[in-house]
Amino acid sequence: MSQEIELKLALPPKSLAALKRHPLVAGAARQGNTKTLDNTYFDTPDLRLQARRIALRTRKQGRVELQTVKCAAESTAGLTSRPEWEQPFSGSFDFSAVDAPRVRKLLTRHASALVPVFSTRFRRETRLYAPDDKVRILMMMDTGEVVAGDRRAPISELELELVAGEPLDLLLLACRLAADNPLMPSDISKAERGYALHLGTRPEPARSEPSAIRSDESPLAAFRSLAYACLRQWQANAVGATEDGAPEFIHQLRVALRRLRTLLSLFAPILPPEFVEHWRARLGENARAFAEARDLDVLYEEILAPVATDEAEHSGREADSVIALAERIRSERERARSESLHALDPAAQGRLMIGLTAALHALPDDRAEADRALADFAVRELERLRKKVRRRHAAAADRSRTHLHALRIALKRLRYALEFFAPLLPAKPTRRYVATIVRAQNALGFVHDVDVARTRLVHFAGDDAQLGAAVAFVCGWHGPGYARLGRRALRDVARLLREDAPWAAARD
Repeated sequence: MSQEIELKLALPPKSLAALKRHPLVAGAARQGNTKTLDNTYFDTPDLRLQARRIALRTRKQGRVELQTVKCAAESTAGLTSRPEWEQPFSGSFDFSAVDAPRVRKLLTRHASALVPVFSTRFRRETRLYAPDDKVRILMMMDTGEVVAGDRRAPISELELELVAGEPLDLLLLACRLAADNPLMPSDISKAERGYALHLGTRPEPARSEPSAIRSDESPLAAFRSLAYACLRQWQANAVGATEDGAPEFIHQLRVALRRLRTLLSLFAPILPPEFVEHWRARLGENARAFAEARDLDVLYEEILAPVATDEAEHSGREADSVIALAERIRSERERARSESLHALDPAAQGRLMIGLTAALHALPDDRAEADRALADFAVRELERLRKKVRRRHAAAADRSRTHLHALRIALKRLRYALEFFAPLLPAKPTRRYVATIVRAQNALGFVHDVDVARTRLVHFAGDDAQLGAAVAFVCGWHGPGYARLGRRALRDVARLLREDAPWAAARD
């Protein structure tokens, strides 16, 4: 078995020529002639191998034919490490060289049922990047297509495969190439693309992954693990938004960026201050590029649409003015969506993702921090966030817009921290605690949305008297719910602060 460490980067087909002219590519030694690779992927009719995240393919390259078995591995920002078994193919499958017993047993059991499912055909140009005697990286540029029945999808990728050196060397090379080329990290293998094409599935917005940290990890190792998970969510939604344009992709992209920024603050005591400051600023700037579209989605769906629907059952000037205001906001929302998709420059997103991944790999290991118990670190940080919620809850007794919003932000950060540290905490008490936070956070979110709506709707109404009357009506319509939810949120938080925190047992 070999352990393949590679970094996959997607790029538009029209950008391939410019990539080949890049000094680091053009100056690298060509490894043979450009080759055409024909690959056929096999599985059972009910896709048993896919269910176990195993890919089986045959590859024909000239007169040579190979059999390859790959198992999926965790991939972040395109950087992947996975087990692979490759051997000559003589017309029938032979799995004797697969030295992972469970994988070999599964393949052998289903050997007689294996059928072709999809294929890939692409041209590959390979060059060797060797800046010194310690680093050797293959640069493979692939162009072609995935074919599943009558469905086709293009292939345009740069794969960087580590021959000698460290994974950071791959990332540093990618940073230099991405500075001048529109490269987007891709965690989706050709096999995964083929299965999606075969099944006719489309990408879904990616939500946050459950935390997978372990109590025996150092705080720095836990931070990296959690940051990589946020990166995967960010990357998947950036790709999905580019291909699909559905607003939920943008929303989940912003969630990933918020979680990353919270994570940086949470682990700031063990991180270099300049690292925290730099990446919090860059991630915040990136998130702000998509803020208006999401804000107008909320304004239309949560604030205006319920009133417009209710008023549509009536007639008169009041109903007409509300519907006119809703149409105005709907139009503004479509404009903001278009602008946010335009702002979603894959090249810029790719540079940020690759840069952050490289920075995470380059973080120095502090031996003192490595010996610190992660559970103790988690308890201390959770206590700090709970105290902040307590202070902001006390300040919010005046029901002012500023203090209620500050309480909401404090609750959100405590919730994210609980989700990050969940594997270290008792499951049931933590779920109950988080559920109460979510209930209060959602209530305060609605209060904040109404507060923001007052300002934004007045702006959009301008000097139009009819629209101005509609703004007053909409805010009045939400008034009872606004007051009720504000009171309920404060009661929920008060009860939360009286209860024992779920990390109390870990502290004791």
